[in-house]
Amino acid sequence: MNQIFLFGHQKPDTDSIASVIGYADFKNRSEPGRYVPARCGELNPETRYMLERFEIESPAFIPSVEPRLSDISYKPVFSLHEDVPTVDVAGLMKKEAIRNVVITDSLGKPVGMIGEHALAAAYLQKIHLAELTMTPVAVETLARILSAEVMVSSPRLLEGRVHIAIDALHVTLARMTNKDIAVVGDDEPAQLAFISAGIACLIIAEGAPAGERVTTAAEKKGVPVLATPLDAFGVGRMINLSLPARDVMERGVPVLALSDTLAHARQVVSGSKFRAACVVTADGKLAGVLTRTTLLDDVRRHVILLDHNEVSQAVDGIGEAEIVEIIDHHRLSPITTLKPVKFLNDPVGSTS
Repeated sequence: MNQIFLFGHQKPDTDSIASVIGYADFKNRSEPGRYVPARCGELNPETRYMLERFEIESPAFIPSVEPRLSDISYKPVFSLHEDVPTVDVAGLMKKEAIRNVVITDSLGKPVGMIGEHALAAAYLQKIHLAELTMTPVAVETLARILSAEVMVSSPRLLEGRVHIAIDALHVTLARMTNKDIAVVGDDEPAQLAFISAGIACLIIAEGAPAGERVTTAAEKKGVPVLATPLDAFGVGRMINLSLPARDVMERGVPVLALSDTLAHARQVVSGSKFRAACVVTADGKLAGVLTRTTLLDDVRRHVILLDHNEVSQAVDGIGEAEIVEIIDHHRLSPITTLKPVKFLNDPVGSTS
C-alpha cells in the first residue's frame, strides 16, 4: 500500500501544520499508517510553541516529492564476489535466466559487472597453448569447471602454467616446474612420468581412465589427478572460465545513490554503454540494479495538499507527484492534475 503525504504550503503557519496533523490522524483511523503528515518549510515560533505546548510531534520535513531511486521496488539482485571463478557467474546467469551479474568486493560494494558479452569473450578468447596459465584455484573448483572426477585430491591451490602434452614427452617435461599442470590423454607411461616429475596437477583428458598404478603413484607424490571427458582443446577453453570474476568483469558501471532523483538516473542510464546502473545504500552497499525497464515504472509519490492550491506555494517536485486531494480556503489558482481528485475549497477562517 503506497503511503500518501500531506503537505501545507512552503511557509507553513499554524493553520497549515494543524491541518496536516489533524487530517492525517483522521485518515489514518480508516487506513492506519498510510497517511504521513509532512512539511516542506521551517516552523515559525508560534507553531513551534503550539506543538511543544500540546506535546505534538512535528510533521516530517520533506523538502521535495520528486521521485527518487528509494521509491523504486527493485527485483532481487544477483551478485557474486569478485574472487569467484567465472564459471560460477555463467552458472548463475543460466539458472536465473539473467543477462548481467553484478560483481562486489568483500564489503558488498559493486566493483563491476559481467554480462553475456564479457562472458562470451572470456570463453572464446584465443588460446595460446604455450602461454596458458591458471590463476589460483582449488582442485575441487577446477574439477567442477572441467566436469571432471577427482581421482586423487589435494588441498593445494593450483596457479601455474598449463601444459598440453602434444610435443615429445621429454620436451614437455623440460619446460615444467612443480607449480605447473599437465594435460594428457590415454597414455599411462606419460601420466606416470608427469607424476614422477612432481608437477602440481595431472589432468587426464578425453575420458581416458586413471589406472591403479597412476593413482597410487599420485597419492605417494601428493599430485592431484582429475579425469575429464573434455578433449585437450576443451580443457583449454574451460580453464579460461577458472579466471576470477574480477579478471573478466567490465569496470566503470555507473553507481547511483538511493537519494538520487529519477531524472538524474535517466540521464546516467541512457548515457551508459551498460544501459544500467548499480544503486547503492548510504554505506555504498548494493541495493539494486536500475535498468531502462525499471525506469518505466510509475513511482510518483501520492500527495494531499492542505491550506493551498497553487504551484508556487506547493512542495518542490509537485509536478512529478500525483495529487489525490486538495482542501483549502483561499483563492483558486489550482494545480493541474492528471486524474480527477477530491477538491474542497470553503471560504472559512482556516483549513484546520
